Amino acid sequence: MSLVTEFRDFAMRGNVVDMAVGIVIGGAFGKIVSSFVGDVLMPPLGLLLGGVDFTDLAITLSAAADGAPAVLLSYGKFVQTIVDFVIIAFAIFLVVKAMNTLKKKEEAKPVEAPQPPAQEVLLGEIRDLLKKS
Repeated sequence: MSLVTEFRDFAMRGNVVDMAVGIVIGGAFGKIVSSFVGDVLMPPLGLLLGGVDFTDLAITLSAAADGAPAVLLSYGKFVQTIVDFVIIAFAIFLVVKAMNTLKKKEEAKPVEAPQPPAQEVLLGEIRDLLKKS
């Protein structure tokens, strides 16, 4: 299964535990990821697109008039939020994938049968000797 397919299956799954893990880890790393996206990832991307800053992208629905501010449709902030979400979801996916891999390795280990106590072994040997005689 490819990484993209596995990520899609993870993102579309309705499992409550996975969702709880996503919320906890997403909350914990939200500021870090937002800073990474806003301060590291988006400036070069904006530069490649001709110096565009995504957070400033907006459509003016109504111009400012009589002291009232302009009404804007700020789709740039929405694009920024989507990029943040995708990165957070992918980071959570990688953590859960690593945990699942470790869990599968533990399940794959063969379980050794417990050794009987020395008394039972000795009694078994005595029984076998009595049967022979």
